[in-house]
Amino acid sequence: MSLLHNFGFDNERNECVGQLETTIQSLRQLKRIGHITPSSNTALEAITSQLNVGLANRCSHHFSRLRVTAVRLDPATEDQFALDTMVAAAELLADAPLDAIVWNGTSASWLGLQRDEELCRRISERTGLPASTSTLAFHEVFRSMGATRIGLAVPYVEEVTAKICEVYERVGVNVVSHASLRQSVNVDIGNNSLDSIRNLLRAANSPEADCIAVVCTNLPATLLVEEMERELGKPIIDSIAVTFWKGCRLAGIEPSIPNWGALMRGELTS
Repeated sequence: MSLLHNFGFDNERNECVGQLETTIQSLRQLKRIGHITPSSNTALEAITSQLNVGLANRCSHHFSRLRVTAVRLDPATEDQFALDTMVAAAELLADAPLDAIVWNGTSASWLGLQRDEELCRRISERTGLPASTSTLAFHEVFRSMGATRIGLAVPYVEEVTAKICEVYERVGVNVVSHASLRQSVNVDIGNNSLDSIRNLLRAANSPEADCIAVVCTNLPATLLVEEMERELGKPIIDSIAVTFWKGCRLAGIEPSIPNWGALMRGELTS
C-alpha cells in the first residue's frame, strides 16, 4: 500500500487537505537506498520514484548529486568522475543512515569496469555499506541471462559509443549492433522526445543481439521498455531500471514489478 492516500490541495482554501494513511509505524521500517546522481540529470530521480510505487513503497530513495554536465572523451569529462569526489558524495548519503549505496551513472562503461569496482570497494570501506553501480549491475544481468551479444543504444557521441563497445568486449560482451544520438550535453540528453528514443532502440536492434542495453541514466528509455520489448521481441536492459533493481537487491528486497519490462518482472535473473 502507498504511504500517501487521499491527499490533495484545495485551491480555494489554499491549503493541503485530505487524509494521510500509512501501514508503518516509522520511516525506519523502510529500506533506504542512496544514489550518487549526476548533477544535470532530470530522468533518474523521477523514474526511480515511479518504479518505487510498484514496491508498495517498501523502500525510500535518497540522492546526492555529483557535478556532471557533459560526456566526452577528454580529461575534463573524466575529472567529473574522480573517485575521491564520488566517495565524498557517498559519505554524505551514509549520514542518513542507509542500507545500500549505488552510483547511478554509467561512466565505467567507457572508463573501464575496474573504476566502478574500486569505487565500490572504497565506498564500502568508508561507510560500511554494500555498494554497486549501473555498469556493474548491467554486467551482472548479462551474466545471469547468458547474454554475450547485445545491441547498444546510447545518446552519446560516436567516440564515447566506440569506447563503450571496446570496454564491453574486453569483458566478453560483444556489441553486435549499436545506435547513438550523438549528443554530449547532459541536459539535451534528458530532453529527448520519446519518439526519438523509440527510433534509437529500433536502430540499435539486430537479429544477432540477445538483448538491447540502454546505457545512460539520463535517457528516459525506462518509460518505453515494456512497449518496446513487445515490439522488438527481446529484453531491453535500461540503466535507470537496472540500477533500481540492484539497489533494491543490495537492501534486501527482490523487486518484482509489472509493466516495466522483463527485468523488473523478475524474468531475467535468478
